[in-house]
Amino acid sequence: MKIIIIEDELKAAKSLASMISILRPSATVTAYLQSVESAVDYFSQNEEPDLIFMDIQLSDGLSFEILKVVKVHCPIIFCTAYGEYTLDAIKANGIDYLLKPFSKDELQTAFEKVENFKNFFQQNKQPDLDDLLKKIGIDEGKKSFLVFKNNKYTTVQTEQIAFFYIRNETPTIMTFQSQEYSISQSLDQIQHLLSSKQFYRLNRQYLINFNAIKEVEHYFARKLFVRLTIPTEDKLLIGKEKTTAFLNWLENR
Repeated sequence: MKIIIIEDELKAAKSLASMISILRPSATVTAYLQSVESAVDYFSQNEEPDLIFMDIQLSDGLSFEILKVVKVHCPIIFCTAYGEYTLDAIKANGIDYLLKPFSKDELQTAFEKVENFKNFFQQNKQPDLDDLLKKIGIDEGKKSFLVFKNNKYTTVQTEQIAFFYIRNETPTIMTFQSQEYSISQSLDQIQHLLSSKQFYRLNRQYLINFNAIKEVEHYFARKLFVRLTIPTEDKLLIGKEKTTAFLNWLENR
């Protein structure tokens, strides 16, 4: 079992890791993360672990902000000195909520909950929730993105984003108000988080919002030229082999 500990107090993280090694000797703590920013960077570049132990109040904000930026599917055990975040924890893949200081018996119970859930879903072959929602026609996608600009964190609502694009090799948000924000996820990762009905991947550099499309014109060599309400540095062209799929998307959203 691969485990990540998100805790801004290194002493507390090491103490937790010691308890884990006693209760689950085969488990490995693969990373210690101490802030929202470091956790977002880590999950954007690495595979998910099997389990996360997550403190709630970190040095640069609440850990729930991490889950607004990156999609985490594995179970989470929240470890905190505060009892008022229980409902938020349940909504964020929380399997258990341990109040500090907690005992080895409480930690053992938390591990058993994780294992019982895992066994249940394996036996019942429960489908991935995202896939299930798409199959039944519910494809809402991510509601907002946490961004960092001018030394401040702010939230950009997805409905306010005209398009995502690569600017100077960096994934960037462009809003309908012509505000730009750099983000850490790749366009492939972002595309997976969004509603496929609302956003379309035009090419390797642009992922556009349906509401940002001003007009679509025929172009040379049976291509399509897509013009957006927000001017773009590049001419947005769709090759003839992709025109049918794009036009179907426009019609069948």
